[in-house]
Amino acid sequence: MEIGIIGAGQIGGSLTRLLTQLGHTVRVANSRDPETLAELAAETGARAVWAGDAAAGADLVIVSIPQRNVPALADGIVAARKPGAPVIETNNYYPRERDGAIPEIEAGTPESVWVSEQIGAPVFKVFNGIFWRHLLAGGLPKGDPRRIALPVAGDDAANKEVVFALVDELGFDPVDGGTLAESWRQQPGTPVYGRDFDAAGVARALVEATPERPEAFRAA
Repeated sequence: MEIGIIGAGQIGGSLTRLLTQLGHTVRVANSRDPETLAELAAETGARAVWAGDAAAGADLVIVSIPQRNVPALADGIVAARKPGAPVIETNNYYPRERDGAIPEIEAGTPESVWVSEQIGAPVFKVFNGIFWRHLLAGGLPKGDPRRIALPVAGDDAANKEVVFALVDELGFDPVDGGTLAESWRQQPGTPVYGRDFDAAGVARALVEATPERPEAFRAA
């Protein structure tokens, strides 16, 4: 696939490495000049581009940036992807450590719903709750009992299957996390967040989640 990645931090950089290793064509961008990604491009074979060019003609787009930076993305940042191509977002809202208060999220809007509204496109929430080192090195063949499972939330059934296939290709078991409106079940502070459960464990943790944001993940 042609994949555009906006964000080259720990998750975005790990996905760049993994997806190029799998043979996908990757364009990767950060918030600065593409030259700042020359080392990552040389290591992986990905093409470093401006953020506004990352989604052009892409079969799939990944947005992986600090939550506070989402409103600064250019209007229509993912509009140039192939028609109907899925958009994944891996972001987390950390109001005390990094992002400051985002009123809509504080009022109860699920983080991924807010991201979708900001970028003007439907999104799938996945890869937000796994430690980047485990993402980079933890993939295992299908059927391995040690395989880590990852929840995937989103609304489009056909595109969810595309995202499921990508998660599986990376070496993880995809678990249906429900609609985007239910993506709060995998936000920071929920039972599934940061845990390397198998598929059954992820399913249980999603059911156990409650919509109230834990105090540690609210603005002070």
